[in-house]
Amino acid sequence: MPAANPEKFKVVKELSRRDIVFALARKPHTSQLFVGGSDFTVCEVDLDQAKPEIKELGRHDSYVTGLALAGTTLVSGGYDGRLIWWNIESRSKVREVDAHRKWIRGVAATPDGSVVASVADDMVCRLWEVESGRMIHELRGHAELTPTHFPSMLFACAISPDGRHVATGDKVGHITVWDLESGQKLTALEAPELYTWDPVQRRHSIGGIRSLAFSPDGARLAVGGIGKISNIDHLDGKARVEVFDWQKGERTHEFASDQVKGLVEYVGFHPRGDWLLAAGGTDKDGFLTFFDLAAKKVLAQEKAPMYLHDLALNEKGDTIYAVGHHKIVVLGMKD
Repeated sequence: MPAANPEKFKVVKELSRRDIVFALARKPHTSQLFVGGSDFTVCEVDLDQAKPEIKELGRHDSYVTGLALAGTTLVSGGYDGRLIWWNIESRSKVREVDAHRKWIRGVAATPDGSVVASVADDMVCRLWEVESGRMIHELRGHAELTPTHFPSMLFACAISPDGRHVATGDKVGHITVWDLESGQKLTALEAPELYTWDPVQRRHSIGGIRSLAFSPDGARLAVGGIGKISNIDHLDGKARVEVFDWQKGERTHEFASDQVKGLVEYVGFHPRGDWLLAAGGTDKDGFLTFFDLAAKKVLAQEKAPMYLHDLALNEKGDTIYAVGHHKIVVLGMKD
């Protein structure tokens, strides 16, 4: 099967939202999505319908910033520090847990749906048994303070396709890969170019690892964020992606776009590894950038219809589901 041509991706469906949609989970082999955002709700929508209707499953007490689908269970995480389990068939709440003492930034599930990982600004990754809600491991490997003694943030987590490893990434560009079963730390990686400290104008730091993804074979780990910033008020830095052979501890690729600025909120590999997709935005608009890892070059760069926060690729890699500022969109292949 030929690879999907990134230059042919075009918006084929679009839904308007009043809120900012931060998180997305997709039911495999369908166009059924679960979304969460700044209106505190967890919702579902089937985009195969002629007139898709967004239906509310339930609510958090604040922003919903992480979603993971584990079989028939959806787990949501939010600014309120809670994880909530939902049964997507009965559309009912199963349980809720006070999982973290600070903002939950991301939630990920193992491919078999048995375990979910959550990361938050308390700088801890916790692993949870989906069926019981029991915490399995507490992973501590990220400093609570930046080198300039300000609170750090733990933005991202990802689980490998074989379900054996979990990666976590923080504000200062520190990445840790863990053994999921034992909870043991396997390796640490550094991406310092993804962190900016402004000691003069704002005494403020920004950047960090905003997105993580394992390659289909689990050998590579992609990280996304923003390069060095000259104007922190407008995310005036180059969108940046780095790729590691994490077992060797080697950085294999660095992409810093001369044309695209802003935060890379999502990175993801084509299902066969044909290309790597990065997406995000600035204070003004959004972008999608496709990379050819073999040739170490950009394949295509597209302007997005909004700032993008989260994406999902279908199994063939020829359809992209995306959420962000005030919209849910589907991008498909068009000649």
